[in-house]
Amino acid sequence: MLESIREIFDEPWKPVSRPALVGWLIFYGWFLVYAFSAHGGFLFIDNANLVVHEGGHNLFSWFGHTLMLWGGTLLQWLVPFLLALYFFTQRQTAGFVFCLFFFFENWLYTATYMADARAQVLPLVTTGDSDFVEHDFFAIFSSLGVLNHDTQIAAVVRVLGWCGMLAVVAWLAVRAPRNQQN
Repeated sequence: MLESIREIFDEPWKPVSRPALVGWLIFYGWFLVYAFSAHGGFLFIDNANLVVHEGGHNLFSWFGHTLMLWGGTLLQWLVPFLLALYFFTQRQTAGFVFCLFFFFENWLYTATYMADARAQVLPLVTTGDSDFVEHDFFAIFSSLGVLNHDTQIAAVVRVLGWCGMLAVVAWLAVRAPRNQQN
């Protein structure tokens, strides 16, 4: 087992052509500017994040109320992370960066939801009975005794999301030219 993991790390990354690298860097640059200009608002990709989030509640509801509450965010983060992990094992540079970038982008969306825990002004979406809808992070933070820190927790998650997205793009910009294919 350890040997097969070591082999994955020893494999070289698959090259990215110069035109593809330029295209990806332009895309990520544009997206970062777009996300920054939204000032924590809803981004177009968050429609897909919302579908995965709600699916997570349904999937994890089999394991009780607590995991059902956390399940939306868990699946929302797990999907891009596990896809990034797959592309990592295949040493597919563009796929790995894309999935990891959107793994961290999900943190922005989650931070917005976290920051709303006390205020509860965001519209809530549910796949169940709308009479029993609850704000995930109001319930989660209340049960953990940290509800009064919702905006501080959200700020940390948002900063980590931004740092992750920037680090992934920087890794692509530095790493890809080393393995470049023209």
